[in-house]
Amino acid sequence: VQLQASGGGLVQPGGSLRLSCAASGSILSINRMGWYRQAPGKQRELVPTITSGGSTNYADSVKGRFAISRDNAKNTVYLQMSSLKPEDTAVYYCNADSVLAADSPWYSNYWGQGTLVTVSS
Repeated sequence: VQLQASGGGLVQPGGSLRLSCAASGSILSINRMGWYRQAPGKQRELVPTITSGGSTNYADSVKGRFAISRDNAKNTVYLQMSSLKPEDTAVYYCNADSVLAADSPWYSNYWGQGTLVTVSS
């Protein structure tokens, strides 16, 4: 199973970006997908997550500005980021949790490679 994230870049404060992350491989099911971020010198933190049923969990710092969505048929998760602030600058990582794949009897957790989001004027 691999996760491929895309959509990062440079944006001015107040701008918007959309991140995408597609999971590929012999996937049977994915319970939760989400986004985490890590700014320089800081720990990785949760941004939002979404379950296969559509339940979401957002960090307080992004509520009302970010929106997570998911296409279960495509095993893809999206993050629409609006009203971006300089403090949103970080490497954003997608995550797939409780993944059941055809080539393993175990539920596993996977990370994408990260995509850099820079908010600066």
